[in-house]
Amino acid sequence: MRDERIVIGNADAALDQRLNDELTRFNVAATPGVTPPEELTVKAEHEGELIAGVSGWTWGQAAGIGMTWVREDRRGTGLGATLMEAFESQAADKGCTHVFVTSFTFQAPAFYKGLGYEEIFRWEWVPTLGRDDVHMRKQLRRPPSL
Repeated sequence: MRDERIVIGNADAALDQRLNDELTRFNVAATPGVTPPEELTVKAEHEGELIAGVSGWTWGQAAGIGMTWVREDRRGTGLGATLMEAFESQAADKGCTHVFVTSFTFQAPAFYKGLGYEEIFRWEWVPTLGRDDVHMRKQLRRPPSL
């Protein structure tokens, strides 16, 4: 007999942290000798106010971008590219050979392509008809030979 209680809800920071902790513990055990996953953030501020940011992670040879945002009045100024360059540089310094990112077609896939990212997969009609989820990758440097 099962006695679990299933709870459905909205945002739950404590749950997210617990899941992250448990998965990190599992992943570290499965990949001995590999630096554990770390969060990586880059942000731009003006007069104490956030105007742009990139957040993601590094783990072993991979880096991933979860979110990129530039305030509307700063878009097209090169600020986003500067933040991406800083993220990529820090990821490379940590031993990463490539970066992954996803972007919906109504967001910024052209921005990432302009920075050298290549489309590796497209999930059509996500999140709605006529829009796609574009998965991209950028090679930072060649991985070490085995």
